[in-house]
Amino acid sequence: MSFTVVIAGRPNVGKSTLFNRLLGKAEALVDRTPGVTRDWREGEGRIGPLRFRVIDTGGYEGGHDLVAQVRAQTERALGQADLALLLLDGQAGVTPLDEEFAVWLRRHDVAVLAVVNKCESPKSHAGIDEAFALGFGDPVAISALHGEGMGDLYDALLPYAPSAEPGEEEEEDAPLRLAVIGRPNVGKSTLVNRLIREERLITGPEPGITREAIAIRWKLRGREIELVDTAGVRKPARVTTRLEKLSIGDTLKAVGFAHVVLLVMDAHHALEKQDLALGALAADEGRALVIAANKWDLITNRREALKELKARLAETLPQVKGVPVIALSALTGRGVSRLLPAVLRAEEIWCRRISTGRLNRWLSDATTRHPPPMVAGRRLKLRYVTQVKTRPPTFALFASRPEKLPRAYRRYLVNGLREAFGLAGVPLRLLLPKGENPYAKKA
Repeated sequence: MSFTVVIAGRPNVGKSTLFNRLLGKAEALVDRTPGVTRDWREGEGRIGPLRFRVIDTGGYEGGHDLVAQVRAQTERALGQADLALLLLDGQAGVTPLDEEFAVWLRRHDVAVLAVVNKCESPKSHAGIDEAFALGFGDPVAISALHGEGMGDLYDALLPYAPSAEPGEEEEEDAPLRLAVIGRPNVGKSTLVNRLIREERLITGPEPGITREAIAIRWKLRGREIELVDTAGVRKPARVTTRLEKLSIGDTLKAVGFAHVVLLVMDAHHALEKQDLALGALAADEGRALVIAANKWDLITNRREALKELKARLAETLPQVKGVPVIALSALTGRGVSRLLPAVLRAEEIWCRRISTGRLNRWLSDATTRHPPPMVAGRRLKLRYVTQVKTRPPTFALFASRPEKLPRAYRRYLVNGLREAFGLAGVPLRLLLPKGENPYAKKA
């Protein structure tokens, strides 16, 4: 095993659930009762191709009543670690005990990554913002129970693998991971065969021919692409067999590990409820999105149909406003040549970094045009904005009373960022950390 990861945190934040998720089996007991784990457990963790030693520690309870042996076990584990995952409960937010544990971790000679668990619910958004303020860099949002966010955790762990230098991101020539998703029988496999120019996948009119995720690698203009064709995802109420449930699990996993998600729709029945659910899934996972409107050769009034489709997308998937829509026919090949350039463009936007100077000039203009609202007779002050990560573009905005900033004004800022910096079609994250601006001396 190439490096060692320690999972640490206060009781009942999901450490053992994450441990089981990384091992791929129920090795540790999981219960709502705090303190179930007392001894450390270890095993071989894996996320995709990454292999590492993972240690699950007892819950840190703080104060003078901390069981000395549990604390000693955790300290010993940290002494062997390359990285400590400070696990937090996204729905509960950062508690005083979490802050105490963060201070304790800083005394140890080990890198720390804040991981916010239980992020399957929108209630966790405040917890993600608060985690950033702990000072351990970009927090990673996951749901250990549901397996969400594992792709982001993979990206965060990758620099600690021996083949990478500390702090190094994925190599520029690493494969672009492209997941092809959609409802059954919309033409995904036909489209993949057209893209790679060979009959690699079985196709036919019957829905459900593809039952598992199929990974295919090839090169486009010197760039290696790892494409994953997935099984069609039906509405949950229509999923009856165990095999189909496993197929859906494969699809969800493929989205979690993708850089770009290609959502294939039937142009005759586009933007049905399941299409929107899949698009929202890609956005929630922070992936760049491209939409392929297939079977376009069967549409009569194409100009009006495309205009209507884009208008409905702007209304129903606002979290990826400006997502590219490629009208094509996988069967005839018409329009397919425009698809991969759109994918490469979406990845470039997904990885784009904007300088702090440009961002703050934009913020000054944005607040001049539309000032922040008044709260208790005093106007909110937006002091500073900086980009804290890419993939997807994520920004931290420091404000006088961040919890009082209305959602409508946040939407105004996000839309302004999209327009000013050409960030159409990818999900954006705007964090509102509490506390002082750590960049103030550099500004």
